[in-house]
Amino acid sequence: MPERAGLKRCVRCGEERPRAAFGIKRSNLDGLQRHCRDCATRYHLKAPTGEDRTVRPRVEVPEGHKLCTRCREVKPYSEYHRKAAASDGLHARCKACRAVEGQAGHLKRKYGITPAERDQMIADQGGLCCLCLRAPAVHVDHCHKTGKVRGVLCFNCNTGLGLLKEKPDRILRAAEYLEGHAWKPTIVAQGVYRQPS
Repeated sequence: MPERAGLKRCVRCGEERPRAAFGIKRSNLDGLQRHCRDCATRYHLKAPTGEDRTVRPRVEVPEGHKLCTRCREVKPYSEYHRKAAASDGLHARCKACRAVEGQAGHLKRKYGITPAERDQMIADQGGLCCLCLRAPAVHVDHCHKTGKVRGVLCFNCNTGLGLLKEKPDRILRAAEYLEGHAWKPTIVAQGVYRQPS
């Protein structure tokens, strides 16, 4: 239904009103809001009362403290990282909550797993490193070519694999070296020795 000259229909109340009754919105074809100013006022007045939204209960916060938006605990300012863009100069979430979120984000981005999946892998391994079977498993190990997660290792074993470039031949040579076989010269003939390559 075409609008009459100088009038526009409000999408909320359905009434035709003069164009001056609508706010400006340049991205719309006619340059005006889709709802009239009266409907916008009613919407914004009823929203804080909780008619349309869930409103969190108000918590009394003592001076020098702040409410964490994630864990909903009141903590001192020292428990928050600084954030220059925030009105109070502090992050909305406490350091502990940000650490948990940061670790979960790292696991998801780098390995494609959740903290629960990592914890399940550790439980399946008995809480110990897959290689040394002594130290607690804390570092996720993955193949650098395929990105597939192999298990959870201790720091030393994970670093050792990385320093050996995850090449099985290097790891086997290292095992032979530790057993004392790899670097001993072998006798080819009487007085002739072959040095290991």
